[in-house]
Amino acid sequence: MEKSLPITEQAPQVAPKHHVRRTVSTVLLVALTLYLLAPLLGDSPSHDVPHHVTKKPSCIQPPPLFPATTDEKLSRMYDFVGTEAFKNATIIRHSGAVKIDTSSFDDMGPVGEDRRWDTRYAFHDYLAETFPRLHKGLKLEKVNTFGLLYTWKGSDDSLKPLVLMSHQDVVPVPASTVDAWTHPPFSGHYDGRFIWGRGSSDCKNQLIAEMETVELLLEADYKPKRTIVLSYGFDEEISGREGAGSLAKFLIDRYGKDGVAAIVDEGAGFSEQWGQVFALPGVAEKGYTDVHITVRYPGGHSSIPTDHTSIGILSELISKIEAVQYRTYLADESPMLGLMQCGADHAPDFPKKLKKLLGKRSSSAKTCKAKPDELALEAAKMGRPVKYLMQTSQAVDVIEGGVKVNALPERTTVTVNHRINIGDAPEMVWHHLTTLAKPIAEKYNLTLHAFDGTKEAPLSISLSPSDTTLKVAPVTPTQLDVISPYSILAGTTRAVYGEEIVVAPGMVRIFFPPMTGNTDTRYYWPITKHIFRFGPGYDPTTDAGLGNIHTVDEKVSVANHIGMVKWFTLFVQNMDEAALE
Repeated sequence: MEKSLPITEQAPQVAPKHHVRRTVSTVLLVALTLYLLAPLLGDSPSHDVPHHVTKKPSCIQPPPLFPATTDEKLSRMYDFVGTEAFKNATIIRHSGAVKIDTSSFDDMGPVGEDRRWDTRYAFHDYLAETFPRLHKGLKLEKVNTFGLLYTWKGSDDSLKPLVLMSHQDVVPVPASTVDAWTHPPFSGHYDGRFIWGRGSSDCKNQLIAEMETVELLLEADYKPKRTIVLSYGFDEEISGREGAGSLAKFLIDRYGKDGVAAIVDEGAGFSEQWGQVFALPGVAEKGYTDVHITVRYPGGHSSIPTDHTSIGILSELISKIEAVQYRTYLADESPMLGLMQCGADHAPDFPKKLKKLLGKRSSSAKTCKAKPDELALEAAKMGRPVKYLMQTSQAVDVIEGGVKVNALPERTTVTVNHRINIGDAPEMVWHHLTTLAKPIAEKYNLTLHAFDGTKEAPLSISLSPSDTTLKVAPVTPTQLDVISPYSILAGTTRAVYGEEIVVAPGMVRIFFPPMTGNTDTRYYWPITKHIFRFGPGYDPTTDAGLGNIHTVDEKVSVANHIGMVKWFTLFVQNMDEAALE
């Protein structure tokens, strides 16, 4: 079965479906109409307006958005994605990508020296063989050897480019777990419903879908006005410095600050909550800082010990750290607040108490730090995955101290991991830890080196941040009262999956397992305000999370993958037609 996308040859000879086509301006028109009507339905009491329509909706949903084109080739292209012919071909393409082990290891050496990077060569060859039109029609530049940058030049240089991202690498499969897999981890096995294997869901699914989209559009003779860029890093699973870090710099140099219209990368997807299915494009990411704390204290023989050792002193500090959690609260810009507003407007089972607290909320909840955020505290009762979308987390993860049972430990060190809440900052975490460490240093007559560049010194407590510290990501605008990338994303999603889907602001990875980690987009912040961490594939019969990513039996349904291809084919065209502000 061939791997190319033979639209003309294999597409069934039937009349194309007549989609309800709406231009992007419809989104603006509908949103503006609702906003203009709002004063008539306003919050003030009226004897002429029924009580149930007195509140202005806070989560307006755009209509399904299809491209305005009348090109028959493009209509046939979209229909073809739903055929058995495309399904059979995409299974081969996706499965073949999974079969190539592109693992990234934490101890990878420099590119060009560590041979473990070289698995990317085989993957590049596979992509070139599988997507011949793309490799012929687009400009390919390799950045830092393995970063792939494809550019499809648009006809209108005044339009900012659209960037589609993914990553080539996967997390390793420990040898001890191979026997636990239902199907071998690099088999790309298809069981009639799912493709199994490492990277099937994270994140070769999205990479292959994006390349299939471009291949389809090329075959349909599509001519974009807006330049389209595909940017694929190769070490996202180990922080992305070599891959996305290099690619982002390259693109920033080329297009400048705010020089890109929008970015779509891996991230949040779909989730059912409160009796409603939500699409949750990630519009924010938590910050990050690891803090290393080292206590240096005199040693000696354990037969004549001091009253306290470095282990005991550090243990006292750890106990204080764990005893004081960070505040649970919702900043005004938090996506979780936006999601709850959408839940209150559209979800039939949205909790009454949350709805009441949501109605009482004001901006003072953000600024009045002394006052508990009742809305956030109530929402946190949904469980830790939700709680830590509204709170800076702290976890004492690594500790080391002592070398012998008869020797007092002269040095003990611990690493405390933090994922920083929207509205907080790394400096706030550092100040908090300094406040806790200061009285302990004074108690034991130790010098305190708190974030002053000293990693450790004799007779001291030293606190230092890791070089992986990351500020909270800028929050992507989510206005629907203007023509914006978010409104186009929302309309496209409802076009593919139906008007019963509610699109709401999300966070990586909201309501999925507690994985509030960061994506490769961390390097792209200067290039656009419109960054979406979104996996647009959805299979309502099976999707209930992230497909076992990073663990045994990672898999993805073919229906999910096909939905993703449909989404990208529409999104690219809708963005091309958009007159963005």
